[in-house]
Amino acid sequence: METVATEPVTPSTPRPVRLPTMVQGWHRLTFLHWPVEPEKVAGLLPAGTRPDTLDGVTYVGLVPFLMRGTGFGPGPGLPYLGTFCETNVRLYSVDGQGRRGVVFRSLDATRLLPVLVGRLGFRLPYAWSAMGLRREGDVITYTCRRRRPVAASRAVVRIGAPVAEPSPLEHFLTARWGLHVTWHGRTAYLPNEHAPWPLHRAELLDLEDGLVTAAGLPEMAGPPASVLWSPGVKVRFGTLEVLRAAR
Repeated sequence: METVATEPVTPSTPRPVRLPTMVQGWHRLTFLHWPVEPEKVAGLLPAGTRPDTLDGVTYVGLVPFLMRGTGFGPGPGLPYLGTFCETNVRLYSVDGQGRRGVVFRSLDATRLLPVLVGRLGFRLPYAWSAMGLRREGDVITYTCRRRRPVAASRAVVRIGAPVAEPSPLEHFLTARWGLHVTWHGRTAYLPNEHAPWPLHRAELLDLEDGLVTAAGLPEMAGPPASVLWSPGVKVRFGTLEVLRAAR
């Protein structure tokens, strides 16, 4: 059996995107993460991938943010249709080529067109939802109410000081350079490229969430192990790659 090394976790893109197929801007993000045993989520990942772990543990992420300037090709993206609130529930994966990635269990967005493109074009589990993002000083509130099936989330965080040097865990949770998805019965990988995340410490003031369990995940016990905030980055996506079948 061929042994494949897992790529290192790095704050910089390991594989630069030369011919972008899509651009996006991810802004005003909050990263909420809980540890979970890998065996509890392994069955939720696409075939040919396994849970990515740090010190024997993997993580469930709840990430609300503002999407800006989504568009196809090299840009510059659409100012109105390409700008909307989004919240994703995610897991972390490794494929047979050693590439680390994200697996989205759900993505809620306020614009119907991106929801349709994401579902039909990339087979991503998008849902059309009513959402809001409000900032008052250093406190930011995210709300989401999914139309069908009904699910809701509300998170309030206080933005703290910049992170001078992210920890290994903070790199593991944020330095992700692609996603894995089940695409027409096969597993595919979509790479992305962006600058290193400008991260801030953050304090979770309030959380009422039903999106994590609605995504088929166990209810998270206790507060998140990691709470981070970022003003955001601009992102370029490469070409969807179908994974090679295991030998």
